[in-house]
Parts: sequence; structure tokens; C-alpha cells
Amino acid sequence: MSAFGHGAYAARHIGTTPDDRERMLAATGLVREDDDERDAAGVLMDAAVPGVIRGRGDAGARVPEDGVSEAEALAELRALASRNRVLSPMIGLGYSDTLTPSVIQRNVLENPSWYTAYTPYQPEISQGRLEALLNFQTMVADLAGLPVANASMLDEATAAVEGMLVARRAVRGGSDVFVVDADALPQTKAVLRVRAEAVGIELVELDLAGGDALPESLFGALVQYPGASGRVWNPQGVIDAVHVAGGQAVVAADLLALTLIASPGSLGADVVVGSTQRFGVPLGFGGPHAGYMVVRPGLERQLPGRLVGVSKDADGQLAHRLALQTREQHIRREKATSNICTAQVLLAVMAAMYAVYHGPDGLRAIASGIGLRTALLRDQLAEGGAEVVNDAVFDTLQVRVPGEAADVVARAHGGGVLLRLVDDDTVGISVGEATTGDDLGIVRAAFGLPDVGGFRAMSLADLRLPRELVRRDDYLTHPVFHAHRSETSMMRYLKRLADKDYALDRGMIPLGSCTMKLNAATAMAAISWPEFGRIHPFAPREDAAGYLALIDQLETWLADLTGYDAVSLQPNAGSQGELAGLLAIRGYHRSRGDAGRDVCLIPSSAHGTNAASAVLAGLRVVVVACDERGNVDLGDLRAKIAAHADALAALMITYPSTHGVYEHDILDIAAAVHDAGGQVYIDGANLNALVGHARFGDLGGDVSHLNLHKTFAIPHGGGGPGVGPVAAKAHLARFLPSHPFAQDERDGIGPVSAAPYGSAGILPISWAYVRMMGLEGLTQATDAAVVAANYVASRLEEHYPVLYAGEGGRVAHECILDLRPLKAETGISVDDVAKRLIDYGFHAPTMSFPVAGTLMVEPTESEDLAELDRFVDAMIAIRAEAQRVGAGEWALDDNPLVNAPHTAASVVVGEWSHPYSRELAVYPAGVGAAKYWPPVRRVDQAYGDRNLVCACPPVDAFAS
Repeated sequence: MSAFGHGAYAARHIGTTPDDRERMLAATGLVREDDDERDAAGVLMDAAVPGVIRGRGDAGARVPEDGVSEAEALAELRALASRNRVLSPMIGLGYSDTLTPSVIQRNVLENPSWYTAYTPYQPEISQGRLEALLNFQTMVADLAGLPVANASMLDEATAAVEGMLVARRAVRGGSDVFVVDADALPQTKAVLRVRAEAVGIELVELDLAGGDALPESLFGALVQYPGASGRVWNPQGVIDAVHVAGGQAVVAADLLALTLIASPGSLGADVVVGSTQRFGVPLGFGGPHAGYMVVRPGLERQLPGRLVGVSKDADGQLAHRLALQTREQHIRREKATSNICTAQVLLAVMAAMYAVYHGPDGLRAIASGIGLRTALLRDQLAEGGAEVVNDAVFDTLQVRVPGEAADVVARAHGGGVLLRLVDDDTVGISVGEATTGDDLGIVRAAFGLPDVGGFRAMSLADLRLPRELVRRDDYLTHPVFHAHRSETSMMRYLKRLADKDYALDRGMIPLGSCTMKLNAATAMAAISWPEFGRIHPFAPREDAAGYLALIDQLETWLADLTGYDAVSLQPNAGSQGELAGLLAIRGYHRSRGDAGRDVCLIPSSAHGTNAASAVLAGLRVVVVACDERGNVDLGDLRAKIAAHADALAALMITYPSTHGVYEHDILDIAAAVHDAGGQVYIDGANLNALVGHARFGDLGGDVSHLNLHKTFAIPHGGGGPGVGPVAAKAHLARFLPSHPFAQDERDGIGPVSAAPYGSAGILPISWAYVRMMGLEGLTQATDAAVVAANYVASRLEEHYPVLYAGEGGRVAHECILDLRPLKAETGISVDDVAKRLIDYGFHAPTMSFPVAGTLMVEPTESEDLAELDRFVDAMIAIRAEAQRVGAGEWALDDNPLVNAPHTAASVVVGEWSHPYSRELAVYPAGVGAAKYWPPVRRVDQAYGDRNLVCACPPVDAFAS
């Protein structure tokens, strides 16, 4: 079937029709001869894309040429899902079977108001998700017993790495030794080893609970609490000893257990990390899940990632926003302390709302139920003659059955329960929220014990927790955690928050570099199926056959589309994919005896995470200049290559460039790096401007990361989840990520994320996107995106200069509008234009990146012509408003732009004293019945940074 046949998905995904694109081509000034058989997209692509890079090569040899219908794709996904066996997962190791409240699944996970939103950089239109993230931070801080939490991490293992790096920065100088608890989660230890080696940290593993002495010199230590073995012990003595040695104590804690046992903060911890997966987030074969990090006072400015804070708006009303944004990698580049530039917002919102829905009493009841079932099983196994290793328990047991462990695990598997084979003599058992009495019966039978006939009465004393570890202080005392017990109330709360926000379900989000395209409902459907949601990441290979087949197909398709030989889907964010690719290059050079190759050349226009990732991979950053057209300055590049020839490890370059143009010298650039012995890393952020026309591997790339949340339609979810696979040529394949628990064994450097396949639970989305589009549809999507960007640039260039263009005066999939002349002429800033766009019903384009004082616009292929015209018309109208300011008709300090955005209250409450009308304020040209009302006026960012508050404020703070 053609990608554009009746009912074909591609025609639903791509917003403009062939007739629309003919009109758009005319607007760009391109003229087609009468005998030219190319369609409009073909004419424009030939003008925009340099001939030297054109041609698919073998692209698509294994990618289906034609897409399938939505019904056919769902049927194929059902067939894959049926190959996964949904058993009761009692493996543990930081992953627990949980129950997602239906009201949260339907109104958050499956709701486009939440999953199509972008990172809340524009706080005035993000108040709902910012409030939800503030709930998350408050939940984490309360349970961990420390005051400052961030808005989520990628997973527990990478959160532990970031905790290690925070500790190193806090100590500053001295020792390079970091102690790791022998009872830490094994995947956490594996990720720590990979990351520590790259930055010169020496890991020392010790049995901390067993009394091993700390080394004389260290900068920190990681304690698992409770331990991976299930051991519940008091780490306060170890924490004190770490402090005496001059180090920082990092505690990896089970957040649900902290409803019953003393908080790490109360025991002296400096940093607490972990996962919130068991707060209602499905297992999903390992992710996505929201990790967390919380720190003591004094470390808040060392926190990686994003932090939601409280400020005020122009009317003095309370307003939320992202705090301390100067820590963002796009600004700090090689001086950044972390390469994390995303979060797991959608999953953090789910976890926070799980706590809101259940409240402190409900969470304690869930934890108590888990603990009591675990204690009951402990006693029954002990009474039956088994040796239970630990007496004090929360949710995990280790049971010694010399020489019989594999048989016990096999018998339980046959009964439908997954246990953990610790070693030949030891079985691990973890109880979760969803564990049933029948599951416990199967476990008992696996150990050869008779059915004991149900539960017996038990109390929390049966957990046998050390007296000093029983939690006695209150948590989750804020009213939000007590107000929404009924489904009606919870549903309405989630709706109120969603109504405050602007997401793709309201209108266009024209963010350059971010690709806010359609996230199809059909592609989203499968992530809620239990056959994908309830699979443990360490399940036996035979129980995850459907996942493994889907992963293999998706990796094959991505390799074909990029021109590479191997793909790893493990990195669970673009930044982690960058890091994995650079670690592969580092490993390759070292395998050849070239340990001295440690210089990474990075153009000044590059994404900020490039430089941060290079530093975290143990490389030295050398910046390469760009010319006035936005291209890499070839003269400067050659000079830098010559200056660092013996030490050159890699060049990182984005293609098309971060400036939104196709550089015609890319082949020469790659050749120059290769001639000097370096490797070429092509950042895949802009792959959506190449698919079907050129491949990174054919342009000289040795390795790239891809952003599935950009090119392949995984939702941004308000700032995450993301997926950042890394793809490489054959000579780098053995240096890609591997994992000790992977079902499909691979050579590699070790893991860069906690789960073998990263955020596998959302991979069905990209699988469905590629399957429904087919190569023809993917190519048409590229064409439509480039046509849309050139149409917008052509219509706006007489009003706002287009800063960069390729040789033919064409842009790629995005364009940069220069607002600096407007500022010089009228005094109106890029911020004023961005906020005024809210009144017109738009999310602003990307502000001041990669060039200060500009807007980067990316219209994507999924917007229709009417929406593109609505945006263009709004920008033209705003230009006219600015001219009225420049002409003196409106004062510079009182006009619709500097006062934007306008709330409903601002135009109906009190006297109207402005020189423009109320109607112009809130119903400017083109705004109709679908008016979006921002909940707050312009937020004062500086005030919030001076008065940092990052937990839920009391209710009276919201009073007028």
C-alpha cells in the first residue's frame, strides 16, 4: 500500500496535503518548469539539500518501503506482545510490581494534555505540570528527610552516578576514592564502574553493613538502604565515619520503605537517590521510570538536572518555574557539572499523583502490607527448614538452599512466579504491591513446603526492624496529599492542572531543535498493555521474546536509516546516548594503544550537552569557530586539527547544523578528522531533516546518538521521557553499552543505564511509527518538515531576518529568526515576543539558542497549513505591535508586549489604565473561540532564584 493511500497513517501524520505544499513552494519563490515531474517537496528538497550528500544508498533495505494501517500495526504489536509471558515478578533489585491507579493511567499516562507537553521553560503556560513536579519534589524531600529535591533523574543507577559526582564537587580536591556498598544494586555498581573510570574515580567496594573499615582517604560513599539482599540495617555509624574521613554520604534508598523506616536525612545523609518506579509506574521491561535525588542544605546549587521553584508573577501572585537555570548545559557547556538536560517528567508526575491519591496513610498501608507479607513468608520458610539470611525485612528475602537454588527458581517459574537466582545456593524473593497470596503459595511450593492455608495475624513488630529505625516523624503533611481521596476529586485535580498548561493538544509548539511533532494515539496504545507494562527488566529470555523481537527489529531499522552497523537502545536520554558514543570512541582509541587521544573538537554552535558529555567521557573540549553563515569554519577546524593531531580523539558535529542548515562541506570535514586519526561523532538531534535522503554513516560518521522523542515520535511528556539510542560503525560496535543482566548478551563497555534496554516500555511507540510510516512515509515526513520550515522562513523574512541559510538561501527543518534588529529599533525583546505569543495562543519557539536574541522555529511535518499560517500571521501582527512601540504610540514600559501574557483577571479586575484596549490584550488578531488563558502573568525568574523555594508552599501562599 502506498504511504498515502486511503486510510494510510502517513497521510494522517503529515499535516499538509500535496496541494498545500504546491502553494507553500510558490511562497518560497521557487519556480518549477512545466515539464518538471517532481512534486513540490522534491523541488524544494533539491534546492535545500546539497547534492553531495543526496542518495539513500542501501537505506531501507530492511525497512519496509510501505507503511501499514493503524489496525495492521496494532495487530502486529499484539502478536509481539503475546510472545511476552506476564508472570508475577518477584525478582526485585529495585524493580517492583505495582498497581497504577486507573484514574492516573487514564488522566496522565494516556492523556495528551500531559504526554504532549514540552519542558516547562515557558513557566506561564506550564503551571500545571510545574505544580505536579513540585508535588514530586515535596514527596521525595519529605520521605528522604532532606530539604531540596530535583524534578527527577533518569533512573536509580544514573542518579547514583550523579550523587557520586555531587559528592566529589562538594569535597573539592583531595582523594579520588569513592566507596560503594557491596550490598548496592548490582546494576548500580555496574553503571558506577563505567562512569567512574572515565573521570578518574577509584571505586572501592566494601561490606559496609558487615563492618568493613573505610579507607583513610575518600570523597564519598554510597550506602544501599535497605540493601539489595533485603538487609535492613542502621547505616548511621557508617555515615558518621564517612564524614569523619572528610567525605559525603550518598544513600540509595527505597522510597516506599521510607514510610516505615527512618529517613536517610535523619541518619545524616548528604545526598539521597533512588527510583520512584514502585509509586504506580509500570515495570515496562526497565523503564521509563523517574529516578530521584535530594540533597542537604548547601548542595542545592550542585544538583544536576532540573529543579522546580516558587516565585511570583508581575501581579505579585505565587507562580512556579524552573529554578537556577544557569546550571543548564546549553549555557554552561564544558563547564557543566552534569550532562543531564532532561528529566522523567511524565513518570515523575505519575509517581507524585500516586502519593497525592493515596496520601501518607495510604502509602504507609501499602508499605505495611508488603512488609507483612514478606515477614509472613520469611517465617513460613524458616518454619519449613529453609535458612533465611536476614531477619529484619521490608520486601526482600534471601534464602539459602545449598545446591538447590536453580531448582527452586525453576519450580516457581513453572508456577508463574519469577524469583532471583542469586547463586547456586541462594534464592532472592521480593514482594511488591501487586504480589498476591496465591503468589506466596507458589513460592512456598517451590521450596517444597505445604499450603498453610492463608494469612495469620501479624503486626509491624513482626518486621523485626531495629527499634531506632522505626520511623516516627510525619511526612506528606501538605494539604495536597490529603485532599483527593475520591476518584472524582482526583480526576478534577488532574484536569485543573492540565487546563493550566499548553500542550500539543491545544496548538502548535514551534520549538526549534526539539521537534514537537504528533504523537499518534495508535502508537501510544501498546504501552498500557500488561504484556509490555508488567515485564521485569531481568526476566528470563523466554519470557521476554516479544520485547526482544521488537528491539531487534527497531535496532535493525535504525541502523538501516542511519547507515551504521550496530545500534544500542540502552541510553535512556539523548545526553546518555552522547556519552555512550563518546565512551565508545574512547574505548576504541585505548584498544589501539592511543590512550593519549583525548581531545574532542566541538563547533561553537553545538548543543550544550555535547561539551558536557565529552568532559564526562574523560575528553578535553576544544571549540571550533563557525563562520558568518553558521557553518563550521573550515580554516579554524584545520588549524585545530593540526594543533591537536596526535591527541585528536573525535569531532562532534550536528547535521544538519544547530543553526538549521545543511553544511555542504560535511564530507570534507569528516575526511579531515579521519586523516588525523580521529573519529567523527554526528549528533543525531536533527535526523528528522535527513531520513530517506542521506545517512550519517554515509557522511563519514563513525557513531551517532538519535533522539527517538524527536525523529521517531516518542512524546516529550513535559520534559521526559526521552530515548537516545547510540548507533555505530562496525569497528566501534564492541565498545557500545552492554549489561550484566541483558537477555541478549553483547560485547561492550558495560551499562550506561540501569536496565539492559533502557526505557524499553516506550519503544513500541517508535516501532509503531516506523511500521506505519514505512520508508516512503518517513521520507515524505522529512520533505514536509523542510517545506514547512522554508515556508515559514520565506513568509517571515521581510519582518524578521532569517539568520542563517544554506547555499541556495534555503534552511533545513528549522530556521532562526533574528530579533536583535527589532530590539534595537523598538526596544522590544525576544522575551516580550515570546510572552506575547501566549496571548495569540502559541507556545514560543526556542529562545536565544543557539544565538542570543533569536527565536528558532521548527514547524514539523505534522502541522497543517492553517496552523502554520496562524503562527506566521501572529508573528507578523506582533511585529506591527512592536513598531507601534518604536513609533512612540505606546510607551516602552506599558504596551501589550511588555505586559504579556495577559490573564483573565488582569483584564477584568480593577481599572484598566493601559494605552491599549482590553480586547487587544487578550483577543488579538486571529484569536477565536479556542482562546488559551494563561493562569499567571510574567514570572519573575530572578526573584525566585534569590528566594529559592522548591517544595509545596502552604495553601495560604496562594491567597490573593
